[in-house]
Amino acid sequence: MEFRRKKRAPVEIGLIPMIDVLLVLLFFFMVATTFRHHTDLKINLPEANGEEVDQAAKSINLFIDADGKYALAGEDGKPQPLADQSPDSLKNALAGLSGDSHLLPFIISADGKTPHQAVVSALDIANQLGFHHITFAINPPERK
Repeated sequence: MEFRRKKRAPVEIGLIPMIDVLLVLLFFFMVATTFRHHTDLKINLPEANGEEVDQAAKSINLFIDADGKYALAGEDGKPQPLADQSPDSLKNALAGLSGDSHLLPFIISADGKTPHQAVVSALDIANQLGFHHITFAINPPERK
């Protein structure tokens, strides 16, 4: 009887396959993390504490209500709704109100529930007419 054990080959851990697996896992987690951040995007809208300036006589004020209807500030500074709510009607009204002076500040006062499309359409029309000083009216944050 032979009770001797046969010599075993030394156990080796292959480093190359382990590095390959780690690189694949690293690549997978990098890509998965990138996609996860896009779906969890949280936006904090800014608040403004600027001084109130009365520019009713020196600016063009466009009001957009929650239904997306446009109104322009009249001589008295109060919003006067447009008869036709089409983009062409708004463009003609703005062109008539501004004349050749496109350096006037263009202030958009939109309701918090105004559809984005109405605001984007107003911005597009203002850009087409050559307005460069476009701003949005805001409410100052409540003092605590």
